[in-house]
Amino acid sequence: MTTTPTGLLVDWGGVLTQPPGNTMETWASEEGIVVPVRRGRSRREVHLGARRIRRLDGRSVEEAGLLTRMFRYFVLMPEMADLVAQLKATGVRTGLLSNSWGNSYPRAGWDALFDVVVISGEVGMRKPEPAIFLYATDLLGVPLTDCVFVDDLSRNVEAAQALGLTAVLHRSYEETRDELQRLFAITFADG
Repeated sequence: MTTTPTGLLVDWGGVLTQPPGNTMETWASEEGIVVPVRRGRSRREVHLGARRIRRLDGRSVEEAGLLTRMFRYFVLMPEMADLVAQLKATGVRTGLLSNSWGNSYPRAGWDALFDVVVISGEVGMRKPEPAIFLYATDLLGVPLTDCVFVDDLSRNVEAAQALGLTAVLHRSYEETRDELQRLFAITFADG
């Protein structure tokens, strides 16, 4: 990319929220689970896993409402959302691009934060499939080469880069903030 980007796509879980590992640890602790669900599992695998996961007291985990219970522990990281809001305020087109497990997302404030929202379960495609990146950038109205994508999974970052997006592997707020400042030639106001 030789010019300042005009679009930003960000992931939800692990980028705009606390890391999924922390979320799963909190959930497991609250429900008295022996072994938390490993990250990267599909929705079907989670439900099948519920039959094998045991509580500390030896009982199996209740399958009904499992995803809802797990995802209620995702905590929004307001400083990350603020970076998106600051970029949007400068005229950058912003979008959410997230894989779902069929769970409900807490969408309050999304209309103000994002120009487009692409959730895998709603569009029938998943990251790292090329089609979902093409779909999202088309909805955003930004060419692939003018868009930055932020995700916490390297396989998604690599897939985005292979298509021509500038992709940032999110490891921490500070690293991502610094990289977005460099790419968008902006100095973020401290929140």
